[in-house]
Amino acid sequence: MLLSIGAVSLKTVRRIRSIRHLLRGNISGAFLGASVLGIMGCEGPQSALNPAGRGAEQIAQLFWWLVAVNTLIWILVVGLAVYAAQLRPGAHPHRRAKLLIIGGGVIFPILVLTIYLTYGLSLMPALLKPADSDDLQIAVSGEQWWWRVRYLSSSGGEVIELANEIRLPLGESVNLLLDSPDVIHSFWVPSLTGKMDMIPGRISRLTLKATKVGVYHGVCAEYCGSAHALMKLDVVVMTPDAFAAWLAAQGQPAAVPQQALAARGQELFQFEGCSACHTIRGTAADGQVGPDLTHVGSRLSLGAGTLPNKPAAFLRWIAHTEKVKPGVHMPAFGMLPEKDLRALAMFLEGLQ
Repeated sequence: MLLSIGAVSLKTVRRIRSIRHLLRGNISGAFLGASVLGIMGCEGPQSALNPAGRGAEQIAQLFWWLVAVNTLIWILVVGLAVYAAQLRPGAHPHRRAKLLIIGGGVIFPILVLTIYLTYGLSLMPALLKPADSDDLQIAVSGEQWWWRVRYLSSSGGEVIELANEIRLPLGESVNLLLDSPDVIHSFWVPSLTGKMDMIPGRISRLTLKATKVGVYHGVCAEYCGSAHALMKLDVVVMTPDAFAAWLAAQGQPAAVPQQALAARGQELFQFEGCSACHTIRGTAADGQVGPDLTHVGSRLSLGAGTLPNKPAAFLRWIAHTEKVKPGVHMPAFGMLPEKDLRALAMFLEGLQ
């Protein structure tokens, strides 16, 4: 009987040890996996820790300083806890305890927080610096649920309007004029700069200077309604020469359709009422409610980043608008025959 109980107890101890070993392995593996995922999350075109703009570089620098200082504080606190655990119970010198409480619990936190606040506030003037008279100015309006983008000419010439995409010259300061005609939005391109709220009735200014060529993604960082999560923004940083050529091309009117099906699509665009909401420069379409579609075929995405810019995506967007982007202020045209839908898609895709 005693031998049986001893055998059972030995098996139980072994099982407990196996479970503890397994848990330790799983916890270590989970911690390692979380660490790897965390490091991977610092990369990409929408990461504040992968900076490609002057503002984002300053914010990332502030973050790493916070991480370093907080790590040292954590080591200090853990060290004190280990030290306290090793002390024998009993009375301690009153003077030493008082110095530890006042110095470590009052003076040290105030000093650290003051340094944090001073350093953080010192970064703001550069981010909010007013633009020079010859700097490029771009007016960006956050609307439900897309971005209206207008390039303002310093010479008082024609304003170039597009939607859901901003292109910037590398290494040049750009002044963004941010507003909203409906609700509060928040402009945020993590890789380039910090957040800035877009408040109805007010124009906020944000200075931006890109330091790396590439494509970066922005979002609305303030909940603004049902399609808030589908309100994205593409920001393309180009060399100055490439940007100048692109901007000149954007200032041109829409090209005349060369294919019969695309020409049919242009007729349908007018006949079905699309021109009441959208502008296509060079045609009779002059609507102001929706995005300017003059060169929509050259953009990277459709529906504020909802779909990639491909012919099939145009057809899907036109026929099933509400399904693709719930809450969007645009009627679907799925009642049109398949041939008419393809004609509209070909016309829009050809607006390069």
